[in-house]
Amino acid sequence: MKKIILSIDGMTCSACSNGLEKYLNKQNGVKEAVVNLVMANASIEYDEKLLTVENLEEFVKQAGFKSLGEFKEIKIEGKNKKEKIKFIIFTILAILLMYISMGHMINLPTIPLLDPHINSTNYMICLLLFTLAFLWYGFDILKNGYKNLIHGTPNMDTLVGIGVIASLSYSLYSMYMVFSGNKHMVMNLYFESAAIVIYFIKLGRYIDGISKDKTKEAIQKLVKITPNTAIVKIDGVEKEVTLDEIHKGDIVVARPGDKIAVDGEIITGKTHLDESFITGESKPVAKEIGSSVIAGSINYDGYIEYKAERIGKESTISEIVKLVVEASNTKAPIAKVADKVSGVFVPVVIIISIISFFIYLILGEPIEIALTTFVTVLVVACPCSLGLATPLAIVISEGLCAQKGILVKKSEILENAQKVNTIVFDKTGTLTYGKLKISKVINYSNMEVNTILQTVASIESKSTHPIGKAFADYIEENNLKVLDVSNFENIAGLGIKAEVENNEILLGNSKILSKYEIKNNHEEDEKNLAKDGNSIVYVVQNKEIIAIIGINDILRENAKEVISILNKNKIETIMLTGDNKETAEKIANDIGITKVIANVMPSEKSETIKNLKNENKFVMMCGDGINDSPALTACDIGVSVNSGTDIAMDASNVILTSNDLQSIVNLINISKRTIRNIKQNLFWAFFYNSLMIPIAIGVLKPIGISINPMFASLAMVLSSITVILNALRLKELMVNKNLNWRIKNYNIFNNKREIL
Repeated sequence: MKKIILSIDGMTCSACSNGLEKYLNKQNGVKEAVVNLVMANASIEYDEKLLTVENLEEFVKQAGFKSLGEFKEIKIEGKNKKEKIKFIIFTILAILLMYISMGHMINLPTIPLLDPHINSTNYMICLLLFTLAFLWYGFDILKNGYKNLIHGTPNMDTLVGIGVIASLSYSLYSMYMVFSGNKHMVMNLYFESAAIVIYFIKLGRYIDGISKDKTKEAIQKLVKITPNTAIVKIDGVEKEVTLDEIHKGDIVVARPGDKIAVDGEIITGKTHLDESFITGESKPVAKEIGSSVIAGSINYDGYIEYKAERIGKESTISEIVKLVVEASNTKAPIAKVADKVSGVFVPVVIIISIISFFIYLILGEPIEIALTTFVTVLVVACPCSLGLATPLAIVISEGLCAQKGILVKKSEILENAQKVNTIVFDKTGTLTYGKLKISKVINYSNMEVNTILQTVASIESKSTHPIGKAFADYIEENNLKVLDVSNFENIAGLGIKAEVENNEILLGNSKILSKYEIKNNHEEDEKNLAKDGNSIVYVVQNKEIIAIIGINDILRENAKEVISILNKNKIETIMLTGDNKETAEKIANDIGITKVIANVMPSEKSETIKNLKNENKFVMMCGDGINDSPALTACDIGVSVNSGTDIAMDASNVILTSNDLQSIVNLINISKRTIRNIKQNLFWAFFYNSLMIPIAIGVLKPIGISINPMFASLAMVLSSITVILNALRLKELMVNKNLNWRIKNYNIFNNKREIL
């Protein structure tokens, strides 16, 4: 199976996107298609043995739309000048049409040449010409409506198209009757209804297009982070090039004030970089030779040269944008429900309108009344507001999350995060920074401590475990040589086995002693080190314990306050670690976690998660994304605390590029606000249709309340605008409330108010 995202042109409402989605999913070889109206694209998973991209584009064309090729970037072009001029012209024409057709009804001065009673022929031809102009203006609506009808996926365009054609046909019939001598039929023309319905639909879509562009702004800001050009050094000569001209291995120059153009590694100079856009850390980060740099970072105060390593689609920013776009092309369960309702709604409305038409005829009402009711029901019941209720809120929230360093891979996470009642934290690299330091060495041998540490550090240099960094720092600080290491073997969950200078060395926790049947007479020393919060590394040489090393870690800033907030919101917090129980419990007590599960292997972590889920708990797991992969996959929501340069991790659903545990609180809060906003949108959409359809049918005519097709189309536009404004309010609310709350204010709970 292969997956592709195609840019789609011609989608104008949620019914369009639903119709295209249904049509694509009917095709043989298409496993799943998800169409995103807001992003104007279709994510299609298909069997490449049966279909090609050309086949998929042909399916899109058959459904009444146009494929613009593979989706590459988020475009916010706004309304171009030509489109604006066209809209202004038809606004003027709509006003003139309304004046000519209805001005005499409210005693406005009439134009003698166009007076329906004096010059009926001129009057009718004028209205017909105006209407033909509007039919041209709204031809895309009629075309899409027809194509969706013949494909068995009728949508809003189908409703409008049927109504417009019905009004036009009856008006042409009335016009024929006038020419045949029946002059009173001049008052039974509905040309203006057909024209004005099209105008109001176009008005709604014009406003809708502007609003949808606003929902993309947060994501597009990420795209604009990188500079347009950069300076590369070729054979010692500096040359300005575009980003597309930079190749892997090129030497790129950055002076103070420049933006880093591509991801790479510094080979000359040192400086401070502002990486706040990706890490959330406002303080500039010191960089020197060997340090990695991320595209979009701002060079503060030094001259550096760096080697390009990750360019184009491989860069951190590109991966972030890709993740956000892919997330917007997944559907939350609540969106699927709305889509199903919207898909059934259109056929039901057509049936209701037909039944209403015949009931009026059976009751002896004039055909023009029956026809007006028929058209009004079709137009007023547009499901656009229903279909927009969910995707707009989801896209806005995903954009905000991206801005705040929270990368959500699937939109269903935004729905499910508010259900979390249990959060499991890994210790090293999650609750702590993973910036370990050697705090104490208990030496049981005749060797020098430096020699032992040099041996251990040489072995740990082959490992990716955070503990290895503590030893690497020790070697660097003491100018020690890295020894040759052979037969290196990583023993998952236990430690490392290797050979140094013909000696077999084992490094790890107490479990490694059991595995190799090594007697441990130093358990008391281990306990004493653990009580001080140390992680323990046993050093075994030729099956004899020669030392125990205590490694200390630094707790993450705000970890204690974040745990306090979660606990006060009745979210259970659990520490799950492979470290020994004494060390884990000390750290847990320091930050307020009451439940500790220690001494667990990576495989056992996932079993623990499954056991919690079996207790009907909705579990979020927060880990470093490396050793915790099985557990991150097993839980309901996996959250990876990451450095920001390896953001495309498969195991987790959410990546915190800011490395700030506060983001977990923010994610849950965004989820709650998003679902609340979606429910509000759905309520108003359902309420609108529940209210307006009976009025359109004429249920309230006995008390003097009724509407015609023109007011029906205006009401439909207003319903969509209501939903759009409410979704945009979500964005403004989050901005005004300061999404990234500072933890120091967490004592808001003293006033019995909730931050979540």
